[in-house]
Amino acid sequence: MDHGRIDLAPHPFTTNFGHGDVRMTTRFLDDDGMSSLFSTMHETGHALYDQGISPKYQGTSLGHAVSSGTHESQSRLWENLVGRSREFWRFAYPTMGMLFPAQLGNVDLEHFYRGINRVEPSFIRVEADEATYNMHIILRMELEIGLIEGSLATRDLPEVWNSKMKEYLGITPENDSVGVLQDVHWSGGMIGYFPTYALGNLISAQLWHKMTSDHPGIPEQMATGHFETILGWLRENIHQHGSRYDSMDLVQRVTGERLNADYYIEYLTGKYKEIYRF
Repeated sequence: MDHGRIDLAPHPFTTNFGHGDVRMTTRFLDDDGMSSLFSTMHETGHALYDQGISPKYQGTSLGHAVSSGTHESQSRLWENLVGRSREFWRFAYPTMGMLFPAQLGNVDLEHFYRGINRVEPSFIRVEADEATYNMHIILRMELEIGLIEGSLATRDLPEVWNSKMKEYLGITPENDSVGVLQDVHWSGGMIGYFPTYALGNLISAQLWHKMTSDHPGIPEQMATGHFETILGWLRENIHQHGSRYDSMDLVQRVTGERLNADYYIEYLTGKYKEIYRF
């Protein structure tokens, strides 16, 4: 926190003004206390990446993250592979129970863990569970392609959005605030950004597989509140390099192979087979 700050915003984001000034925001939902925690862990992943770029690259073309997909791999890794893991909550849940005895006093760790990993269609992308999250990205990408190609008019976006939400997730937004207008990316001109979230999911799982192969003790370290090995590995293998390597070259350099979606599929399959016992 000596090299940044955290504030509130309607839509969490992180911005980098230089090596010593990385700023992040989060938000709170009145009916979902976990939303703020996961949003904050997500943005912390971004901030740690920006803070970890080698100072020797400051002021050069190498002094920034290599790609948005790689950036999102860091945020999704801390949010999901750490933040939604059973091991993390073995460490954190006693504190949560102490802080919120009325809400959690009769909820044991296993029920809590399964609750925060519940698979359920949702209107809001940033609140989506890991299993349905990428459906939100597919929807956005298909609409973006239509807009760019000219096969979809802007005025038709709300109708097409609602139709695709019904097709992909089985739900229909009651208004555009929880539908087509929920994100700031299009209004900010960031056409083509949404696929980076899906790429970030894939990269994060591949990095996690390599990291935990190098350091098998990481899960037990998390369970006792120690995350230094995770951050140190990311600092050494990802953060410090800035834009020195192309993103896909970096993945291969670190993991020994090109981007491979199998790691993400295996991660989701193993996690949810265990949670839902099928």
